[in-house]
Amino acid sequence: MNSSNSTISPRDAEWRQQLRDAMSAKERTAIPRVKMPELDPTYRVTCNDEVNQGLSAEQAVVEATRCLDCPDPQCITGCPVGINIPGFIKNIQRENFRDAALVLKETSALPAVCGRVCPQERQCESRCIYLKMKKPAVAIGYLERFAADSQRLAGEEAIPQCQPANGLRVAVVGSGPAGLSFAGDMIKLGYDVTVYEALHEIGGVLKYGIPEFRLPNAVVDVEINTLAKMGVKFVKDCVIGKTLSYEALRELGFDGIFIASGAGLPRFMGIPGENLINVLSSNEYLTRINLMGAGRPGWATPVPKGDTVAIIGGGNTAMDSVRTARRMGAKRAIIVYRRSEEEMPARLEEIKHAKEEGIEFLTLHNPVEYIGDEKGHVRTMRLQRMQLGEPDASGRRSPVPIPGDIIDVDVDVVVVSVGVSPNPLIPDAFSGLDVTRRGTLVVDDTLLTTLPTTYAGGDIVRGGATVILAMGDGRAAAASMHTALSQK
Repeated sequence: MNSSNSTISPRDAEWRQQLRDAMSAKERTAIPRVKMPELDPTYRVTCNDEVNQGLSAEQAVVEATRCLDCPDPQCITGCPVGINIPGFIKNIQRENFRDAALVLKETSALPAVCGRVCPQERQCESRCIYLKMKKPAVAIGYLERFAADSQRLAGEEAIPQCQPANGLRVAVVGSGPAGLSFAGDMIKLGYDVTVYEALHEIGGVLKYGIPEFRLPNAVVDVEINTLAKMGVKFVKDCVIGKTLSYEALRELGFDGIFIASGAGLPRFMGIPGENLINVLSSNEYLTRINLMGAGRPGWATPVPKGDTVAIIGGGNTAMDSVRTARRMGAKRAIIVYRRSEEEMPARLEEIKHAKEEGIEFLTLHNPVEYIGDEKGHVRTMRLQRMQLGEPDASGRRSPVPIPGDIIDVDVDVVVVSVGVSPNPLIPDAFSGLDVTRRGTLVVDDTLLTTLPTTYAGGDIVRGGATVILAMGDGRAAAASMHTALSQK
């Protein structure tokens, strides 16, 4: 399907032409960009309530009116799942919120999720024609969230149509964004789809990795329930490679397998003191709190707490961790990052929210050692001051130590958030899978692994990346597998 001219919202539809004719480009571009309503920082650090409150219908309609409905919409080229962006936005403008949600569901299994956690400023919004006019881009992410939420809040469901059953069965390993996106596309194409999840809840990183103040579990559950109503089957507490082997999956009669098990193996820096008590990975820290209820009434899951909590890293997961630490009672919550703030990979909105919540930023510092007390608990982090040198392969300037410039900072808890690797369980269990030096799976241009009709995508191929890139892989793998199985 050509996403820029969908069946629900074709650009040449009479109603869209009428919308374009109703207002001049000059009038549209004079409308200021909407501001997202947010909870007050002093309140929100006391709870897990969602910070961004969502647009009102009136705000959404006005923001949608800003969109010029370009004949060659570049915003779509910036979206890894190819959403028909002008199509859903123009439906919001005419206040047909149900069709706006259906346009989103044509290509995205998780629009309410993407509207909250996608780095739109680096993707769709970065291609918006407004930026060439030196004006703020259309708030595509806010509008995506609004369209998806409007159906949920109205008690309505935007369930896409599926083709008749084709008699073929596919298995999905992992229920994170890549797996769910793949499952959504394959069920629409008529396949019998079963998703296997190792944990006790469906959602993968959407549940264990992203805090509720940024992505409420109830929102994720609505998207999962929609897939279930479309016919996707979910099996929890099933570790592929342990509970079921690759051979067992094949014996169950699956015609294709999509591996989307993510990158749940935390990386550490290999410096002295990382084995001290209360030095832990962001994976463990966030999983204990988000998925296992640490800190919530009635839950016994332990998690380290302290007055001073330091998070090592500058990505979205580091921001999620440091903002979580603040909500868990830390009086002083610190980001320690070896580059400057300009080089931080975290979303600008996350950095802004963190600052509003009183997070300290210790940039151009890098831990070289953790020092413990006589009982083995971390008490001090020794930091090397850094300066920026020449750009590295990624284009970011490399941090270089300033000789002899070292400081000690007292801490109670250290959360290390410097990257993740794929769990080695899958390559070990799937004999014949080629693996890279980084532990990621080798795939070709179609996302086919070195095993027949076995595809892979998301973080197990990319290493740690974004939700939307994983979803893009899920869609690409579904298209590739469908082509291959159709030819058979």
